[in-house]
Amino acid sequence: MDILKKIEQYRSQEEKLRWEGTFADYLKLVKEKPWVAQSAHSRIYNMIRDAGVEEENGHKVYRFFSHEMFGLEEALEKLVEEYFHPAAKRLDVRKRILLLMGPVSGGKSTLVTMLKRGLEAYSRTDRGAVYAIKGCPMHEDPLHLIPQHLREDFYREYGIKVEGNLSPLNTMRLEEEYGGRIEDVLVERIFLSEDKRVGIGTFSPSDPKSQDIADLTGSIDFSTIAEYGSESDPRAYRFDGELNKANRGLMEFQEMLKCDEKFLWHLLSLTQEGNFKAGRFALISADELIVAHTNETEYRSFISNKKNEALHSRIIVMPVPYNLKVSQEERIYEKMIRDSDVADVHIAPHTLKVAAMFTVLTRLKEPKRGDIDLLKKMRLYDGENVEGFNSSDLNELKKEYQDEGMSGIDPRYVINRISSTIIRKKVPSINALDVLRSLKEGLDQHPSITQELREKYLNFISVARKEYDEMAKKEVQKAFVYSYEESAKTLMDNYLDNVEAFCNKSKLRDPLTGEEINPDEKLMRSIEEQIGISENAKKAFREEILIRISALARKGKRFDYRSHARLREAIQKKLFADLKDVVKITTSAKTPDEQQLKKINEVVARLIDEHGYNSTSANELLRYVGSLLNR
Repeated sequence: MDILKKIEQYRSQEEKLRWEGTFADYLKLVKEKPWVAQSAHSRIYNMIRDAGVEEENGHKVYRFFSHEMFGLEEALEKLVEEYFHPAAKRLDVRKRILLLMGPVSGGKSTLVTMLKRGLEAYSRTDRGAVYAIKGCPMHEDPLHLIPQHLREDFYREYGIKVEGNLSPLNTMRLEEEYGGRIEDVLVERIFLSEDKRVGIGTFSPSDPKSQDIADLTGSIDFSTIAEYGSESDPRAYRFDGELNKANRGLMEFQEMLKCDEKFLWHLLSLTQEGNFKAGRFALISADELIVAHTNETEYRSFISNKKNEALHSRIIVMPVPYNLKVSQEERIYEKMIRDSDVADVHIAPHTLKVAAMFTVLTRLKEPKRGDIDLLKKMRLYDGENVEGFNSSDLNELKKEYQDEGMSGIDPRYVINRISSTIIRKKVPSINALDVLRSLKEGLDQHPSITQELREKYLNFISVARKEYDEMAKKEVQKAFVYSYEESAKTLMDNYLDNVEAFCNKSKLRDPLTGEEINPDEKLMRSIEEQIGISENAKKAFREEILIRISALARKGKRFDYRSHARLREAIQKKLFADLKDVVKITTSAKTPDEQQLKKINEVVARLIDEHGYNSTSANELLRYVGSLLNR
């Protein structure tokens, strides 16, 4: 009953939103709410802005896209600021077709679908309300009724520029139905809908031999010729082409660059002059965004053809590359799995992250700088702190290649391999090793992967595996160390006390006996050796730590074991090294004794309660880490 109640409430809300009145009533509405007369481009821009804008690392992040598009903040910022924003201000870019160019499964179709669904919802809000001449098949802008000679006066009074001419059908209706009285013409509020073909259209070319231009511009209704007497009578014409129906909103032109030339000619005048030719009528005005999408190969082929020069000059190309951030790639997989029928399968922690690492590595280009490798570049791109590098290094890396992210493994391939893993394993739990194995096996079946690329990708799978090995060991380390954070803090405080005494050439006081003792060199070296600090480099490293402590203190901040990436790594490794034998014995014992069994059960419980594992994946992790430690 709840769903039926909600349907009833929705119907009631729809009724409340409906509005109908004369053109005179509509002008009062325009005076009160001038935004109802905005252009299609302006409506789309305001729809995106109204959803919220945030600043992040010097870039604008639009919340409109944040639930569906991941890791493409810079590409989306460019799209909004370089196309939608100037187009909303009636600058020349609104007279261009928006062409989204990017690799397969990169998010182009998702982006267009979001704009469509967004417009449908936005037209039901006060800020996105759309009004049209009642009974018009093209949902024409009521302001087209204002005669050309009065539009300057209208602009002075209302501050709104009127563009476009009254369509042939409404010109006839004005005389025949309303006796030329513009003020009496009925106006209604419309709600954009792709399903009902109101303000949103989609054109997909088919066989050039059978496709008719009428699919774009409408056609003559021959059954009415006898009634109206002429093919040039607008009542004998069906204004039902995609360009007609998408007026006031958006038309998606699928596979535009594969289309027959005659279909593209109509776009020349539509983009430049805001009108198109249909039947035996004068040019018909249309206010709509034309958006198309393609891949790089098709686009290069299109621009190399001299015949396409006129249309090429009327296209604005916006690159939509693959995401290059591991954490965002994880979110893409999470969303795709959530939308699938395998959402109930337990996916062990780090599984999607390891798959994302492999995927992102295939998309990155080798850094031109010699002091950074692909793994460090991947971490920098994902916002991680990498010792010795800062934000200026990140910006420099991003400028090295203009086409980075336009090739590599696509998200669908990874999801297909994850699905294959789930089905093959036949248990309600999969882990990172299962997925890496499946990714490796699938490379042979991928049609676009050459032998050279295969070798390169196999290497990336090995890199991702090594990263997972470290993650797995750390995960078990945390589970074995009771109150891990507290243990790390205690060890670090002990280390820092000794470092301070060493650098200041002073002594420590024994907390039990109270006597003065020398700094514990053995303890300090046991930690520093974990990250390869040599005997010669120990003094510089210790002084660097003290400098970092004093720098934070000046800013009123406290140094903890996360404040220094290398020290944090050293502390973690030291804790684990101390426990390694315990872990090794406990995880690898074929017939564990009572004490070992108790420890294993404690660790499994902690992995389940605190780290997101289930019983199966926790035991698999322990067995795997045990095998790693015994190598």
